[in-house]
Amino acid sequence: MLTHVWGLMAHPNREWKQIQSERETITHLYAHHVLGLAAIPVICAFIGTTQVGWSLGEGHAIKLKLDDALYAGIVFYLTILAAVGFMGSVIHWMAKRYARPPSRRRCIIFAGYVATPMFLSGLVALYPLIWLCLLAGIIGLCYSAYLLYLGIPNFLGIDRKEGFIVTGSTLAVGVLVLEVLLGATVLLWGYGARLLLGTY
Repeated sequence: MLTHVWGLMAHPNREWKQIQSERETITHLYAHHVLGLAAIPVICAFIGTTQVGWSLGEGHAIKLKLDDALYAGIVFYLTILAAVGFMGSVIHWMAKRYARPPSRRRCIIFAGYVATPMFLSGLVALYPLIWLCLLAGIIGLCYSAYLLYLGIPNFLGIDRKEGFIVTGSTLAVGVLVLEVLLGATVLLWGYGARLLLGTY
């Protein structure tokens, strides 16, 4: 399980070729990679918001009640899982313009591995300072963009020059999806905060 995490972070070019040779299924991707990694930001946010509390860095931290955080975490987890499939479908749609476009299966698998740095950046939610979480998210997004750029030719088989359009377009859509996820995070975890403060 999670066998490619270190390789994608340490030597991504070589790891993309290794992943390509395995010809795995979407079910295998989710079972052995996405389900485990997507739980990292959810579990860390659950612990951080119930034990430490949201904070801007100064003043009183806002803690969530366990049941509020649990419900928010379940919805957040399902949203992340759906986002991986959505991004894979977006990549597949954009790659149709090429002579030998990759299959939808390969594009979803590709999206699942590209999201690895974003999943790992969720570790900072154990200590949920808003500015720290945003910084970690930006770093994760930048490394995901790097994996995307390297993976277009190595995994999807699209020429690097042609793939630059796919890379840029996918990154643009990915940023929008990330913003939606961040907005959902604020709403979900903020719902519990409002209950706690008695302002809902």
